[in-house]
Amino acid sequence: MHAFNGEKRYNTLSDSYKLRFGKKVFKVPLDGGFTCPNKDGTKGTGGCIYCSPSGSGDFTADKAMDLKTQFETIKSRMLKKWPDAYTMPYFQANTNTYAPVETLKPLFEAAQFYDDSVVGIAIATRCDALGEDVIDLLDALNKVKPVQLEIGLQTIHEKSAAFINRGHDLACFEKALKAVRQRGIEVVVHIINGLPGESEADMLKTIDHLNTLDIQGLKIHMLHVMEHTALAKYYRESPFHMLTLEEYTAITVKQIERLNPEVVIHRLSGDAPRDTLIAPKWTLKKLVVMNEIDKLLRKKDTHQGLYFNK
Repeated sequence: MHAFNGEKRYNTLSDSYKLRFGKKVFKVPLDGGFTCPNKDGTKGTGGCIYCSPSGSGDFTADKAMDLKTQFETIKSRMLKKWPDAYTMPYFQANTNTYAPVETLKPLFEAAQFYDDSVVGIAIATRCDALGEDVIDLLDALNKVKPVQLEIGLQTIHEKSAAFINRGHDLACFEKALKAVRQRGIEVVVHIINGLPGESEADMLKTIDHLNTLDIQGLKIHMLHVMEHTALAKYYRESPFHMLTLEEYTAITVKQIERLNPEVVIHRLSGDAPRDTLIAPKWTLKKLVVMNEIDKLLRKKDTHQGLYFNK
Protein backbone atom coordinates (compact mmCIF):
# COMPACT_ATOMS: atom_id res chain seq x y z
CA MET A 1 0.00 0.00 0.00
CA HIS A 2 1.22 3.48 -0.84
CA ALA A 3 1.29 6.41 1.55
CA PHE A 4 0.72 9.48 -0.58
CA ASN A 5 2.12 12.19 1.66
CA GLY A 6 4.07 14.23 -0.85
CA GLU A 7 2.99 16.94 -3.24
CA LYS A 8 1.04 14.37 -5.27
CA ARG A 9 -1.48 12.21 -3.48
CA TYR A 10 -1.67 9.59 -6.16
CA ASN A 11 0.59 7.11 -7.90
CA THR A 12 2.11 9.28 -10.65
CA LEU A 13 3.64 8.05 -13.89
CA SER A 14 6.67 10.28 -13.34
CA ASP A 15 7.43 8.73 -9.93
CA SER A 16 6.72 5.25 -11.26
CA TYR A 17 9.22 5.68 -14.10
CA LYS A 18 11.87 7.20 -11.82
CA LEU A 19 11.52 4.28 -9.42
CA ARG A 20 11.75 1.77 -12.24
CA PHE A 21 14.36 3.27 -14.56
CA GLY A 22 16.31 5.53 -12.20
CA LYS A 23 15.49 8.87 -13.80
CA LYS A 24 12.96 10.90 -15.79
CA VAL A 25 11.35 9.15 -18.77
CA PHE A 26 9.20 10.90 -21.37
CA LYS A 27 7.06 9.40 -24.12
CA VAL A 28 7.71 10.45 -27.72
CA PRO A 29 4.43 10.38 -29.71
CA LEU A 30 4.63 8.78 -33.17
CA ASP A 31 2.26 8.37 -36.12
CA GLY A 32 2.86 5.01 -37.77
CA GLY A 33 0.31 5.64 -40.53
CA PHE A 34 -2.16 3.09 -39.14
CA THR A 35 -5.91 3.18 -39.64
CA CYS A 36 -8.60 1.71 -37.38
CA PRO A 37 -11.10 -1.17 -37.65
CA ASN A 38 -13.77 1.31 -36.57
CA LYS A 39 -12.96 3.57 -39.52
CA ASP A 40 -12.31 1.23 -42.46
CA GLY A 41 -15.59 -0.68 -42.24
CA THR A 42 -14.30 -3.79 -40.48
CA LYS A 43 -16.09 -2.87 -37.24
CA GLY A 44 -17.65 0.40 -38.29
CA THR A 45 -17.09 3.60 -40.20
CA GLY A 46 -16.36 7.11 -39.03
CA GLY A 47 -14.57 5.96 -35.89
CA CYS A 48 -15.55 6.96 -32.35
CA ILE A 49 -17.58 10.17 -32.50
CA TYR A 50 -14.97 12.27 -30.69
CA CYS A 51 -12.00 11.00 -32.71
CA SER A 52 -10.18 13.61 -34.80
CA PRO A 53 -9.04 12.84 -38.37
CA SER A 54 -5.54 12.24 -36.96
CA GLY A 55 -6.88 9.47 -34.69
CA SER A 56 -5.59 11.08 -31.48
CA GLY A 57 -2.28 11.80 -33.15
CA ASP A 58 -2.63 15.58 -33.03
CA PHE A 59 0.69 16.04 -31.24
CA THR A 60 2.85 13.66 -33.25
CA ALA A 61 5.40 14.88 -35.80
CA ASP A 62 4.56 15.02 -39.49
CA LYS A 63 3.52 11.50 -40.47
CA ALA A 64 5.13 12.03 -43.86
CA MET A 65 8.45 11.61 -41.99
CA ASP A 66 9.69 8.10 -41.32
CA LEU A 67 9.25 6.96 -37.72
CA LYS A 68 12.89 7.35 -36.71
CA THR A 69 12.88 10.96 -37.97
CA GLN A 70 9.61 11.63 -36.13
CA PHE A 71 11.22 10.23 -32.97
CA GLU A 72 14.36 12.36 -33.32
CA THR A 73 12.37 15.53 -34.12
CA ILE A 74 10.10 15.33 -31.08
CA LYS A 75 12.80 13.97 -28.78
CA SER A 76 15.09 16.94 -29.51
CA ARG A 77 12.23 19.31 -28.69
CA MET A 78 11.47 17.57 -25.39
CA LEU A 79 15.12 17.29 -24.36
CA LYS A 80 15.14 21.09 -24.00
CA LYS A 81 12.81 20.60 -21.04
CA TRP A 82 14.38 17.38 -19.69
CA PRO A 83 17.99 17.25 -20.96
CA ASP A 84 18.90 14.15 -18.95
CA ALA A 85 16.00 11.80 -19.57
CA TYR A 86 15.24 8.39 -20.99
CA THR A 87 12.63 8.02 -23.72
CA MET A 88 9.76 5.75 -24.67
CA PRO A 89 8.59 5.78 -28.31
CA TYR A 90 4.79 5.99 -28.18
CA PHE A 91 2.81 4.68 -31.15
CA GLN A 92 -0.17 6.96 -30.61
CA ALA A 93 -2.26 7.72 -33.70
CA ASN A 94 -5.19 5.43 -34.51
CA THR A 95 -4.95 1.66 -33.80
CA ASN A 96 -1.30 0.66 -33.69
CA THR A 97 -1.68 -3.12 -33.74
CA TYR A 98 -4.11 -3.03 -36.67
CA ALA A 99 -1.85 -4.45 -39.37
CA PRO A 100 -0.31 -7.82 -40.24
CA VAL A 101 2.38 -8.97 -37.79
CA GLU A 102 4.91 -8.87 -40.66
CA THR A 103 4.26 -5.12 -40.86
CA LEU A 104 4.25 -4.48 -37.12
CA LYS A 105 7.32 -6.53 -36.16
CA PRO A 106 10.04 -4.45 -37.90
CA LEU A 107 8.45 -1.15 -36.77
CA PHE A 108 8.29 -2.10 -33.09
CA GLU A 109 11.66 -3.91 -33.04
CA ALA A 110 13.36 -0.86 -34.59
CA ALA A 111 11.69 1.49 -32.08
CA GLN A 112 13.10 -0.48 -29.14
CA PHE A 113 16.59 0.48 -30.35
CA TYR A 114 16.22 3.95 -31.91
CA ASP A 115 19.01 5.05 -29.57
CA ASP A 116 20.47 4.40 -26.12
CA SER A 117 17.84 6.57 -24.40
CA VAL A 118 14.99 4.15 -25.20
CA VAL A 119 13.88 2.11 -22.17
CA GLY A 120 10.68 0.64 -23.62
CA ILE A 121 7.83 1.30 -26.02
CA ALA A 122 4.17 2.30 -25.59
CA ILE A 123 1.53 1.17 -28.09
CA ALA A 124 -2.02 2.56 -28.23
CA THR A 125 -4.65 0.19 -29.61
CA ARG A 126 -8.15 -1.27 -29.38
CA CYS A 127 -9.23 -4.57 -27.84
CA ASP A 128 -10.53 -5.79 -31.22
CA ALA A 129 -7.08 -5.46 -32.82
CA LEU A 130 -5.30 -7.90 -30.51
CA GLY A 131 -5.30 -11.28 -32.21
CA GLU A 132 -3.24 -14.16 -30.86
CA ASP A 133 -0.44 -13.51 -33.37
CA VAL A 134 -0.24 -9.84 -32.30
CA ILE A 135 -0.13 -10.84 -28.63
CA ASP A 136 2.66 -13.32 -29.45
CA LEU A 137 4.63 -10.44 -31.01
CA LEU A 138 4.00 -8.14 -28.03
CA ASP A 139 5.13 -10.93 -25.70
CA ALA A 140 8.40 -11.34 -27.62
CA LEU A 141 9.00 -7.57 -27.64
CA ASN A 142 8.24 -7.35 -23.91
CA LYS A 143 10.99 -9.87 -23.20
CA VAL A 144 13.51 -7.48 -24.81
CA LYS A 145 12.32 -4.13 -23.36
CA PRO A 146 9.10 -3.28 -21.52
CA VAL A 147 5.97 -2.83 -23.62
CA GLN A 148 3.12 -0.68 -22.26
CA LEU A 149 -0.08 -1.45 -24.13
CA GLU A 150 -2.65 1.35 -24.00
CA ILE A 151 -6.23 0.23 -24.64
CA GLY A 152 -9.12 2.65 -25.10
CA LEU A 153 -12.17 1.58 -23.09
CA GLN A 154 -13.67 5.03 -22.30
CA THR A 155 -16.63 3.62 -20.33
CA ILE A 156 -18.03 0.33 -19.02
CA HIS A 157 -21.59 1.37 -19.91
CA GLU A 158 -22.93 -0.20 -23.12
CA LYS A 159 -25.41 2.65 -23.75
CA SER A 160 -22.55 5.19 -23.77
CA ALA A 161 -20.42 2.84 -25.89
CA ALA A 162 -23.20 2.71 -28.49
CA PHE A 163 -23.57 6.49 -28.41
CA ILE A 164 -19.85 7.09 -29.01
CA ASN A 165 -19.81 4.42 -31.76
CA ARG A 166 -17.06 2.48 -29.97
CA GLY A 167 -17.68 -0.62 -32.05
CA HIS A 168 -17.15 -3.29 -29.38
CA ASP A 169 -18.65 -4.37 -26.07
CA LEU A 170 -17.15 -4.65 -22.59
CA ALA A 171 -16.73 -8.42 -22.98
CA CYS A 172 -14.38 -7.85 -25.95
CA PHE A 173 -12.22 -5.55 -23.80
CA GLU A 174 -12.11 -8.00 -20.89
CA LYS A 175 -11.22 -10.95 -23.12
CA ALA A 176 -8.32 -9.04 -24.72
CA LEU A 177 -7.12 -7.74 -21.35
CA LYS A 178 -7.02 -11.25 -19.92
CA ALA A 179 -5.10 -12.61 -22.92
CA VAL A 180 -2.53 -9.80 -22.78
CA ARG A 181 -2.09 -10.05 -19.00
CA GLN A 182 -1.50 -13.81 -19.21
CA ARG A 183 1.73 -12.87 -21.02
CA GLY A 184 2.71 -10.32 -18.37
CA ILE A 185 2.34 -7.29 -20.66
CA GLU A 186 1.44 -4.04 -18.86
CA VAL A 187 -1.92 -2.53 -19.73
CA VAL A 188 -2.90 1.14 -19.44
CA VAL A 189 -6.64 1.80 -19.83
CA HIS A 190 -8.14 5.04 -21.18
CA ILE A 191 -11.45 6.34 -19.83
CA ILE A 192 -13.44 9.52 -20.58
CA ASN A 193 -15.36 11.63 -18.09
CA GLY A 194 -18.32 13.72 -19.23
CA LEU A 195 -19.85 11.45 -21.86
CA PRO A 196 -23.42 12.63 -22.60
CA GLY A 197 -25.99 10.94 -20.36
CA GLU A 198 -23.44 9.64 -17.84
CA SER A 199 -23.94 10.68 -14.22
CA GLU A 200 -21.23 10.99 -11.59
CA ALA A 201 -22.37 7.58 -10.30
CA ASP A 202 -21.83 6.08 -13.79
CA MET A 203 -18.29 7.47 -13.98
CA LEU A 204 -17.49 6.10 -10.52
CA LYS A 205 -18.88 2.69 -11.53
CA THR A 206 -16.35 2.60 -14.39
CA ILE A 207 -13.55 2.96 -11.80
CA ASP A 208 -15.13 0.37 -9.48
CA HIS A 209 -15.28 -2.11 -12.35
CA LEU A 210 -11.68 -1.44 -13.42
CA ASN A 211 -10.66 -2.20 -9.84
CA THR A 212 -11.89 -5.78 -10.40
CA LEU A 213 -9.60 -6.18 -13.43
CA ASP A 214 -5.85 -6.71 -13.77
CA ILE A 215 -4.71 -3.30 -15.04
CA GLN A 216 -1.46 -1.47 -14.33
CA GLY A 217 -2.18 2.05 -15.52
CA LEU A 218 -5.04 4.48 -16.10
CA LYS A 219 -5.53 7.59 -18.24
CA ILE A 220 -8.50 9.81 -17.39
CA HIS A 221 -9.62 12.28 -20.07
CA MET A 222 -12.31 14.93 -20.19
CA LEU A 223 -14.55 14.61 -23.24
CA HIS A 224 -13.38 17.04 -25.93
CA VAL A 225 -15.56 18.39 -28.71
CA MET A 226 -13.28 19.09 -31.66
CA GLU A 227 -13.85 20.39 -35.17
CA HIS A 228 -14.06 17.79 -37.98
CA THR A 229 -15.60 15.14 -35.71
CA ALA A 230 -19.07 13.56 -35.59
CA LEU A 231 -19.36 14.84 -32.01
CA ALA A 232 -18.96 18.45 -33.18
CA LYS A 233 -21.95 18.05 -35.49
CA TYR A 234 -24.00 16.42 -32.72
CA TYR A 235 -23.01 19.10 -30.18
CA ARG A 236 -24.08 21.92 -32.48
CA GLU A 237 -27.41 20.25 -33.27
CA SER A 238 -28.15 18.91 -29.76
CA PRO A 239 -26.08 20.85 -27.21
CA PHE A 240 -25.48 18.83 -24.05
CA HIS A 241 -23.97 19.72 -20.69
CA MET A 242 -20.18 19.67 -20.65
CA LEU A 243 -18.62 19.24 -17.22
CA THR A 244 -17.24 22.45 -15.74
CA LEU A 245 -13.70 22.48 -14.38
CA GLU A 246 -15.15 22.29 -10.85
CA GLU A 247 -17.37 19.30 -11.72
CA TYR A 248 -14.55 17.49 -13.50
CA THR A 249 -12.18 18.10 -10.59
CA ALA A 250 -14.70 16.83 -8.02
CA ILE A 251 -15.52 13.66 -10.00
CA THR A 252 -11.88 12.91 -10.82
CA VAL A 253 -10.85 13.27 -7.16
CA LYS A 254 -13.61 10.79 -6.20
CA GLN A 255 -12.33 8.41 -8.86
CA ILE A 256 -8.79 8.72 -7.50
CA GLU A 257 -10.05 7.98 -3.98
CA ARG A 258 -11.68 4.77 -5.19
CA LEU A 259 -8.90 3.62 -7.52
CA ASN A 260 -6.64 0.71 -6.56
CA PRO A 261 -3.54 2.48 -5.12
CA GLU A 262 -1.22 0.13 -7.07
CA VAL A 263 -2.51 1.43 -10.43
CA VAL A 264 -0.26 4.11 -11.95
CA ILE A 265 -2.13 7.24 -13.08
CA HIS A 266 -0.68 8.20 -16.47
CA ARG A 267 -3.00 11.15 -17.06
CA LEU A 268 -5.67 13.19 -15.35
CA SER A 269 -6.41 15.51 -18.25
CA GLY A 270 -6.35 15.14 -22.02
CA ASP A 271 -4.99 17.42 -24.73
CA ALA A 272 -6.71 18.93 -27.74
CA PRO A 273 -5.24 21.37 -30.27
CA ARG A 274 -6.25 24.94 -29.49
CA ASP A 275 -7.31 25.66 -33.08
CA THR A 276 -9.77 22.73 -33.31
CA LEU A 277 -11.14 22.58 -29.75
CA ILE A 278 -14.78 23.70 -29.52
CA ALA A 279 -15.43 22.79 -25.87
CA PRO A 280 -14.65 22.78 -23.01
CA LYS A 281 -12.06 25.55 -23.32
CA TRP A 282 -10.84 25.09 -19.73
CA THR A 283 -9.06 21.89 -20.81
CA LEU A 284 -6.53 24.04 -22.69
CA LYS A 285 -5.04 25.07 -19.34
CA LYS A 286 -3.73 21.65 -18.43
CA LEU A 287 -1.58 22.86 -15.54
CA VAL A 288 -4.60 24.59 -14.02
CA VAL A 289 -6.59 21.34 -14.23
CA MET A 290 -3.78 19.37 -12.57
CA ASN A 291 -3.37 22.03 -9.87
CA GLU A 292 -7.11 22.07 -9.11
CA ILE A 293 -7.09 18.30 -8.66
CA ASP A 294 -4.02 18.49 -6.38
CA LYS A 295 -5.60 21.33 -4.38
CA LEU A 296 -8.84 19.42 -3.81
CA LEU A 297 -6.97 16.26 -2.79
CA ARG A 298 -5.05 18.31 -0.20
CA LYS A 299 -8.15 20.20 0.94
CA LYS A 300 -10.02 16.94 1.54
CA ASP A 301 -6.84 15.40 3.02
CA THR A 302 -7.44 12.39 0.82
CA HIS A 303 -5.41 10.18 -1.54
CA GLN A 304 -5.56 7.44 -4.15
CA GLY A 305 -7.16 4.29 -2.84
CA LEU A 306 -8.67 5.76 0.33
CA TYR A 307 -12.00 4.13 -0.52
CA PHE A 308 -10.60 1.23 -2.54
CA ASN A 309 -12.35 -2.05 -1.75
CA LYS A 310 -10.56 -5.19 -2.87
